[in-house]
Amino acid sequence: MGILGTAGPQFRLPGDDFEARDTSPGPDPLWSAPHATGPLSARLTLPGSKSLTNRELVLSALADSPSTLRAPLQSRDSILMIAALREMGTSIEPIEGTDRGYGPDLLITPAELVGAGSIDCGLAGTLMRFLPPVAALALGPVTFDGDEGARRRPMKTTVDSLRGLGVDVSDDNRGSLPFTVHGMGRVEGGELSIDASASSQFVSGLLLAAPRFEKGLTLRHTGERLPSMPHIEMTVAVLQARGVTVTTPEQGVWVVAPGPISGRVVDIEPDLSNAAPFLCAAVVAGGTVTIDGWPATTTQVGDHLREILPRFGATVSLDGGSLTVDGGEGVVGGRTFEGIDLDLTLGGELAPALATLAALGSSTSRVTGIGHLRGHETDRLAALANEITALGGSVTELDEGLEIETRPLTAPDSRPWRSYEDHRMATSGALIGLAVPGVQVDDIAATSKTLPQFPELWAEMISGPEPLLP
Repeated sequence: MGILGTAGPQFRLPGDDFEARDTSPGPDPLWSAPHATGPLSARLTLPGSKSLTNRELVLSALADSPSTLRAPLQSRDSILMIAALREMGTSIEPIEGTDRGYGPDLLITPAELVGAGSIDCGLAGTLMRFLPPVAALALGPVTFDGDEGARRRPMKTTVDSLRGLGVDVSDDNRGSLPFTVHGMGRVEGGELSIDASASSQFVSGLLLAAPRFEKGLTLRHTGERLPSMPHIEMTVAVLQARGVTVTTPEQGVWVVAPGPISGRVVDIEPDLSNAAPFLCAAVVAGGTVTIDGWPATTTQVGDHLREILPRFGATVSLDGGSLTVDGGEGVVGGRTFEGIDLDLTLGGELAPALATLAALGSSTSRVTGIGHLRGHETDRLAALANEITALGGSVTELDEGLEIETRPLTAPDSRPWRSYEDHRMATSGALIGLAVPGVQVDDIAATSKTLPQFPELWAEMISGPEPLLP
């Protein structure tokens, strides 16, 4: 199979040359997940990392000179970030450059930050947690709002942290969207303590803006746990790459020195978390899936798949920047794997794909360290339990995870696999459909949040020489 990624939906913003295309699945919203009857032989590339793209967009807007992002992600999350930064005065223009089939590079020219109207956060946690500290540096009010689901996501830590820095925030005591940040063009900074137990994004959002605070920032996490530490390590790494001094004198404490943020040319890595359903597909259908452009070293949590998938019986190899997962005969071909205990404290965003995969094992699995996923696009623990149970499985919610008892799975005629407006729930429906005939996903367009090309990439991945049943 050839390299994928030469086509797919993109987005249009005023003044852009992006090709616009409707990302909805058509008049019938139900998407029939293909069922595999033979092993895969697939090779693909993926669009840029959402986590890296949105961090680099923020730093480029705060930098002291222009930046170029090469092969950035163009999905709903990143397009909303671009629109928000433009609204606050930053120039972001598409330019020719790196061609991986997913759209143009971006030239970002910083300017004085100004107040804006209402910023649409969609369901993007990076936007709603990263931009309020930036808005505090703008001159004038900036209102943040988003989808109905975004209003349910925890935001009290962001609001309280800004107030702790002396920033006026109006939220009618909701601790959630919508709220307005009344920027005064400056933030003094200094010392701040927060409880970021609900999301590492609260820490990253403050660290990204901290070099522009007059006294920098000494940030201390006071909670008992902090999920997704690799995402904070990613934030520290991108700051240091732009010449910012960041130290961690002790666990849960970060010190950011005040100073300039350098403009730079940045190559955005492929999104390794979005690789999860594709690589797990090799375990389910059998055969091999190769992803090109896999970095030798990275701060992305998706790289943990190299160590995790062998526990499901797969063989994983990294050769010359290409990662290959070989699932042998696969679940569809009769291969089984025993249940596992999997702690995903460091990589919770991999949980939907891996929990779905665990439902196909030969014995009970436990996936823990993911209690914070209740505050993501949807309550992912409840969603996974509901959808796997609807297929005949048995899933018990734990305080910090899921216990998945394997049972024969059958797609019901009465209801589809529900996405809950969550991109990772949608891709999990596609994954389970490889093994369970007749699965329909109610909203595959939810994948536009971070991977608009998912339906096309999934179809091409599995359209090899072996037949597929709709």
